[in-house]
Amino acid sequence: MVGNDVDYNGQPAGYAADPGETVTYVDAHDNETLFDSLAFKLPQGTSMADRVRMNTVSLSTVALSRGVVFWHAGTDLLRSKSLDRNSYDSGDWFNRVDWERRDNTFGSGLPLRADNEAKWEFMRPLLADPALKPGAVAMDAAHERARELLRIRMSSRLFRLGSADAIRAKVRFLDAAPGVIAMLIDDTAGADADADRDGVLVVFNATPDEQSVGGAGEGWTLHDVQATGGDEVVKGSSVTGERVSVPARTTAVFDR
Repeated sequence: MVGNDVDYNGQPAGYAADPGETVTYVDAHDNETLFDSLAFKLPQGTSMADRVRMNTVSLSTVALSRGVVFWHAGTDLLRSKSLDRNSYDSGDWFNRVDWERRDNTFGSGLPLRADNEAKWEFMRPLLADPALKPGAVAMDAAHERARELLRIRMSSRLFRLGSADAIRAKVRFLDAAPGVIAMLIDDTAGADADADRDGVLVVFNATPDEQSVGGAGEGWTLHDVQATGGDEVVKGSSVTGERVSVPARTTAVFDR
């Protein structure tokens, strides 16, 4: 990864998006980092392994979506600013990043008063909880899952259709339970975008339970990047007839 906010839309250096293109993100240089936002929103007892999974699910909604992908620097390695929502004037102590993924800045202290004091009482027990500070194993896992998302995105033009007309022709969303998004990209509709695939099915499962989705037809298999990757949980995804099942807090990608 690189040490700056970057565009992973598969465009050459210096690429500038057309004004009409959508920039998608789940965290940016303003407000809390993704890891810190999840620290506020997930139950405090959520395991670090599940926090890594939710970090990946969150990033997957950007990496596998339409438009220009924007990732905040360090979001792939669970970057924290110790819950600081505006670190512009917070100095290196809150903004530092260990790109070797051995030291995480969560728990560095209460962030500055100006933009954070109203949440100090919520922050104190979180920042004092050693179980919420990611270690090297968690950061390495998050980083590798993020790299896999990028490899999936770059594996097919179906993730980078490039025009509103192509998106309208090929992309639709299936009925799914609350907390689940099922996106079908049908390459049999409209002009062919990927000679190696008839389509892609992405199931984003942010719930704490396994979920299944139907309505996309048969013939799906787990994407090769995930089937051969380092996430043993996603390998538990299954296909039965016209239904696919996806483990808790997992984004699974199927193709055919």
